[in-house]
Amino acid sequence: MSRIGCQPVPVPANVTVSVASGEFSVKGPKGELSFPLLPEVSVEVADGIAKVVLTGKGSASEASARHGLVRAHLANMVQGVTEGYSKSLEIIGVGWGAKPAGQGIDLEVGFCHPVHFDPPTGISIALDSQTKITVSGADKQAVGQLAANIRRVRPPEPYKGKGIRYQDEFVRRKVGKSLS
Repeated sequence: MSRIGCQPVPVPANVTVSVASGEFSVKGPKGELSFPLLPEVSVEVADGIAKVVLTGKGSASEASARHGLVRAHLANMVQGVTEGYSKSLEIIGVGWGAKPAGQGIDLEVGFCHPVHFDPPTGISIALDSQTKITVSGADKQAVGQLAANIRRVRPPEPYKGKGIRYQDEFVRRKVGKSLS
């Protein structure tokens, strides 16, 4: 059995976890998320605690891996619908920045045209300043994927440090050419 999968997930009072027709869903103040149930595990909810239990189907190694996977997803979903997730990005470069464009943003990062990003449903993009972007939402995977897609437009380069990076990311700098 998985060590992570054995741990119970506390469910706050304003969150409901329901299991039906091959998937479980978590509903809270920030939204509703669902995840398919795998045949090796099932979810039981009682007295404000959700537990992932093994059903006995499949091989032991697959069941152990999926036990931890489903428990981690359940915990992330509960935290997402109560507190939410956010990723902060910063744009570093002279003349580079972002502008709001409807629900999304336009990035001006040295190309001849602005790069437009529209967030998927349930995810929001906020501009703290022209060079600071915050992606937030209830789904941890969707928030991280949108932040990674924005960063991929201009990843930080090691010589001058220009590019789009996560707020707490460290970019290792390289020494340029020497003329000796």
